[in-house]
Amino acid sequence: MLDLLDSLDSLLNYMVDFPEFEKKVKITFKNKDLLKQAFVHRSYLNENPQLGIGHNERLEFLGDAVLELIVTNYLYNRYPSETEGAMTSYRSALVNALILSEIAAKLGISDYLMLSRGETRDTGRARQYILANTFEALIGAIYLDQGYETAEDFISRYLLVRVNEVVSGKLWQDSKSYVQEMAQEHFGLTPAYKVLSETGPDHDKQFTVGIYFGNELITKGKGKSKQEAEQQAAEKALKFKNWQI
Repeated sequence: MLDLLDSLDSLLNYMVDFPEFEKKVKITFKNKDLLKQAFVHRSYLNENPQLGIGHNERLEFLGDAVLELIVTNYLYNRYPSETEGAMTSYRSALVNALILSEIAAKLGISDYLMLSRGETRDTGRARQYILANTFEALIGAIYLDQGYETAEDFISRYLLVRVNEVVSGKLWQDSKSYVQEMAQEHFGLTPAYKVLSETGPDHDKQFTVGIYFGNELITKGKGKSKQEAEQQAAEKALKFKNWQI
């Protein structure tokens, strides 16, 4: 009985429109289903296969590319004297899961997420990645529904306003950036990351990533996303080489 009630609650949530959210982000969608799909986590469909709409991973894939292009274009124009390496570090810091999840939380995206009952109870790091991925899916939906300029305006209002904070506060100097800087300085090469294994179901993956200097495997990292695993691998590589930030 409780499972049936939970399922009915989930479907009722799906049927609710998003006028308050649209008002908050100052974007009125032409295709409301596209907006709703941005909030559908794969795990939700496992419990609600009759939903009639897909999960948000394709939108996330598109939104990630749109986000990277817009941020790259902005940094290229704003910092005409910076090197490729510096701008890459700035971009990585801006689009990392922590910052994206913070923005998503401020936008109240959690209130609209469609998750399985298990995922709903998770409030830790896994939720951060869900929020960050949903933010990217939302960008993908905005791009498809409204076009490049509206997506650019949205990203400018909520993410690019944090560029000064990232650059002046040296938030870009994360482990991946620093290990790249040190590897180039000591060995004249750029570290490469390779996914060594993926385990677990699609909605709860565990990635193992290796960091390589040339053909040499330095160390491995694990995480619930490739980015998290890469970051851990970089942190371990810094300790292994005795390079401290």
